Amino acid sequence: MQIKATDKSLLDWTGDTLALGFCEGATELTGDLAQLDEKLAGTLQELIAEEEFEGKTATSAVTRIGGKNNFRKLILIGLGKTEDLKVATYRTTAAAIARLATKDTSLGISLPLEGEPSAIAQAITEGIHLALHQDNRFKSDPEEKAPKLETVDLLGLAGQDAAISKGETIVSGVILARELVNAPANELTSITMAETAQQIATEYGLEIEILEQADCEKFEQGMGAYLGVAKASDIPPKFIHLTYKPQGTAKRKLAIVGKSLTFDSGGLNLKVGGSGIETMKMDMGGGAATLGAAKAIAKLKPDVEVHFICAATENMISGKAMHPGDILKAANGKTIEVNNTDAEGRLTLADALVFAESLEVDAIVDLATLTGACIVALGKNIAGLWSTDEPLASELKTAAETAGEKFWQMPLEDKYFEGLKSQIADMKNTGPRAGGSITAALFLKQFIKDTPWVHLDIAGPVWSDKPNGINNSGGTGFPVKTLVEWVLG
Repeated sequence: MQIKATDKSLLDWTGDTLALGFCEGATELTGDLAQLDEKLAGTLQELIAEEEFEGKTATSAVTRIGGKNNFRKLILIGLGKTEDLKVATYRTTAAAIARLATKDTSLGISLPLEGEPSAIAQAITEGIHLALHQDNRFKSDPEEKAPKLETVDLLGLAGQDAAISKGETIVSGVILARELVNAPANELTSITMAETAQQIATEYGLEIEILEQADCEKFEQGMGAYLGVAKASDIPPKFIHLTYKPQGTAKRKLAIVGKSLTFDSGGLNLKVGGSGIETMKMDMGGGAATLGAAKAIAKLKPDVEVHFICAATENMISGKAMHPGDILKAANGKTIEVNNTDAEGRLTLADALVFAESLEVDAIVDLATLTGACIVALGKNIAGLWSTDEPLASELKTAAETAGEKFWQMPLEDKYFEGLKSQIADMKNTGPRAGGSITAALFLKQFIKDTPWVHLDIAGPVWSDKPNGINNSGGTGFPVKTLVEWVLG
């Protein structure tokens, strides 16, 4: 599919379907819209009246156009109140239009433009591509219900080709993350995840190192937390480290660390029926977004050095599995009493964070499908954010606003660490039920010394049970867009 910016008037555009956007209370036809209505013998005004279309958010009206006209179908789409228009509005509006035009081959879009044209063009591009993306790789006929749309013209946005290209680049990273999350655990393993990282490195010129188990054992005081989780699996762990370096001097050096459990059985604290064990292929959503961001950033080539880290493994059951009550030692020497083998993600992240800080970066962001408690607190559409550094937290929140992804900053309440104290080790890996997402963040904080750090708990938004906004059901690719926008600054 090709998206093009054009200065062609909606009166002159020809194709299958024309989509017109209206803000709430602004459906009076003037200028080109009045002339278009005249050309259509009053069809536009009639559609507005019959459907009682008022331009409210998420409303639409569709009709076929008869006679010898420039197009065959007309879509009206509501954007809500003019004063509430944001970049994210254009992204979701474009997604809604795309869903209404999947059976057409050409589409023209004319929306009221409020704001920076480049940001609007990028958002529209993202919305269209993400709404139409279908992951049919595992179906016998993957093309059976594929969208037919071939060309999309953005009317009134001539000169925004670079913004469209940027949007398509970011989308390529989001789609990679979606497809990694969607892949079943018999297809996506630590080995194939490392192979994907190698492909990204080869294609886009990134540096890569894959630490094998022996390498992890030798790193500082040994990655005992990560390897403790990994030892029950028949598939060897792969500690993935990708590095993007700009051609010139880097203005900043960053690390992105993604939780990468390719399947989580819960270990000996086995997830039982009704626990969602069948969806635990998505427990590497943080790692998927990390690799998706790596792909997009490598293509966009910012003047920032970025390290992408994924401690990939499974959490399985075998005679070698870690037991509840075991004590593990992380790479920084801190000891952990395992009181729940199903709190394994934070164990893998502990060593990954120590590794990230050893690179002497300016800031670290980790992202993880870490706790059900975060979903209880914030629901399925909002991720939690914790930070030791307010300026860094503000950067992430600004990037998220641009990306149209939702986060809510949560407290690092140090007093709650009391619930993680162990009588025989430095800490336990879980605390009391209350405040579970906060104590998880406090656990991770123990593996950061001085580097500004943000922790993102993405357990809710990384997966969608049904089509919603720009997402289809399954992996959403959250929060690739936010990570990219943060790196680009």
